[in-house]
Amino acid sequence: MTSKKRISEILVERHQMTRAQADQILAVMQGGRTGKSEQELILEREFAAEKDIASAVAFKYGLPLVELEGKTLDDELIRRVDINILKKHRIVPVALTEGVHPMMQLAMFNPMNAGAIEDVELLSRMSVEPVVSTATEIMNAIDKCFGTETMRSAVDRFTKEREKNAVVIEEERGEDVSSAPIVVLVNTLLEQAARQRASDIHIEALQESLRVRFRIDGVMYTRHKYSDELTSAVLARVKILAGMDISEKRKPQDGRMTYFVDGREYDIRVSVLPTTYGEKCVMRLALKKSLNRDKKTLGLTDDDMKKFNHIMSYPNGIVLVTGPTGSGKSTTLYTVLSEKNREEVNIVTVEDPVEANIDGINQVQVNPKADLTFASALRSILRQDPDIIMIGEIRDVETAMIAIQASITGHLVVSTVHTNSAANTVTRLLDMGVDSYLIADSVVGIIAQRLVRRLCPNCKRKRRAEEYELEFMGLDPKKPTDIWEPCGCQSCNGTGYYGRIGVYEIMELSPAIKRLINKRATAEEIKQQALADGMQTLRMNAAKLVLEGTTSFQEILGVSFDN
Repeated sequence: MTSKKRISEILVERHQMTRAQADQILAVMQGGRTGKSEQELILEREFAAEKDIASAVAFKYGLPLVELEGKTLDDELIRRVDINILKKHRIVPVALTEGVHPMMQLAMFNPMNAGAIEDVELLSRMSVEPVVSTATEIMNAIDKCFGTETMRSAVDRFTKEREKNAVVIEEERGEDVSSAPIVVLVNTLLEQAARQRASDIHIEALQESLRVRFRIDGVMYTRHKYSDELTSAVLARVKILAGMDISEKRKPQDGRMTYFVDGREYDIRVSVLPTTYGEKCVMRLALKKSLNRDKKTLGLTDDDMKKFNHIMSYPNGIVLVTGPTGSGKSTTLYTVLSEKNREEVNIVTVEDPVEANIDGINQVQVNPKADLTFASALRSILRQDPDIIMIGEIRDVETAMIAIQASITGHLVVSTVHTNSAANTVTRLLDMGVDSYLIADSVVGIIAQRLVRRLCPNCKRKRRAEEYELEFMGLDPKKPTDIWEPCGCQSCNGTGYYGRIGVYEIMELSPAIKRLINKRATAEEIKQQALADGMQTLRMNAAKLVLEGTTSFQEILGVSFDN
């Protein structure tokens, strides 16, 4: 039974989308000429989660909702339909219904796409029964069936062209290059990485091969290996996309590009570095809107959420986020800025580089060649009437002193420092040469964080914890306690993990802590006072995630080893 309600209305009723967002979608649809369905517009703007959109679509049209993740599909059935048709319409055959006249069950992102159904019925000579799934799950299923084959075909075509001396840089051909083998190869790499949730693509020139690795949930996995003959062509294509100099192979280069995968816009930072056997390229993928997420998704406990909100409510002062590279600091900062991004607030950032563009926020890119450093940019920003200032990183005493000056004169300053814990951040500032009384007067809170991998909910397994594990987590080693461990299944590609979650240590500077800072107390003394004030360390919060079954004991070892 179908519903007359729009998909936006269903999502609003389910509290998965706001009324303002629904009105915006309606206005776009009434304006016409988009050529896109309602669910495509919602997904494109990331107003609702993809699975929630699919659920609303299924409800509206009275169709089954099929989850393809971890499901084994029939390759022969999928191959009855041309891959270009599948990709164009974002559809994939999932099953045959039994009966005298079997029907092909077709997973669709938009089940009202009559053209897609007609194409499939003509090609397969079968009747089609539409079901609903997410675009990502559909495209992943197509990738699993055709991905390796597509890339192998592109490599074979490149090799044949090379043998005929016909390989020319694509942009110099003066023709449509979308079907050129290297273009297909690089595009497929980008699409596979995005669909597999990779944060980085590493393209590495080895002695006799070209290796491609993806970093997924913080861990590197080898995905492809090719002949070293492809190295220069692949790197040339990436350089063209990223706006680099394709003739320069002796110096490091940095570039940037935007790429769309399944209706989502990715911002990709590219770094090329000369190595012994050729150039190594790293592409960092970031969803345009992934950094400014809801703070409820960060992984804060209820107590830490209260502290987080209280710290961020200060009208002035410095809030520092600390942790190693890749610990989610930028996500936390952007989340804070997005929440405070209102018409009446002037927010200015100085970053190296700008991680993601946010509408309504003035973002400055550091450029040392033009003498635009963190310090020089900050001096100018103070004359721009800011309410909130975000500094990408405090690296030296000059930047620290200007940040302190800004906070004392009535601005809220948020920034990052590379330290291992909240208490160590104070001693790092002292070591930089900042006076203790200035730290005590200006800093209002310090947030230390790490990221741990989430256990895959489909295959995690319960086991009895060892005594040394319980002791490490601060629990009674003699008390029998169950924890969870990874196993590996199709859903998580055999890793046992799917996604990541933040672990936090939030230290609000109480009067007692400020007095200790004025006395230049040690990091251990500051930590003990923070614990007395109710702070939960990284290890404490990580242990809670293990006991809840969110992550494994192995994951928290590196996160909280020195806590």
